[in-house]
Amino acid sequence: MIKKIMILVFVLLNTAYASFSEIDEKQLVQMQKDGVVIIDIRREEEFVQLGIIEGSHTLTFFDEKNNYNVPAWMNEFVKIVKNKDQPFIIYCAHANRTKVVGNFLNKKLKYKNIYDLKGGIDYGWLDKGKKTVRYTK
Repeated sequence: MIKKIMILVFVLLNTAYASFSEIDEKQLVQMQKDGVVIIDIRREEEFVQLGIIEGSHTLTFFDEKNNYNVPAWMNEFVKIVKNKDQPFIIYCAHANRTKVVGNFLNKKLKYKNIYDLKGGIDYGWLDKGKKTVRYTK
């Protein structure tokens, strides 16, 4: 319980100081047409439950207990985002986890051009009438 509270406080504090850009569903669609990669950082059961935005890379960051393995995640991430200047979009369910991951990538690892889907897939995509595609491994 304490770990979850600490993560929530971290998310809330970092949200106020986010140095990457929030985008809406219309901007995401346009950026995807322009070739910007999209990364879904939710868990596999979430991919199955709601589907994914078509063309998204699935790259889970936090497991069901909010644990994470940065070296393993980064090993896969650098296969998608080739350099620190390449623009990319990240999203999760409600945009809370993307705030944590985006701040980490920006502040600690100096990635630039990070975009976050405002409201995540639930409130920034599905609630806007946008569709998802079925997740398959």
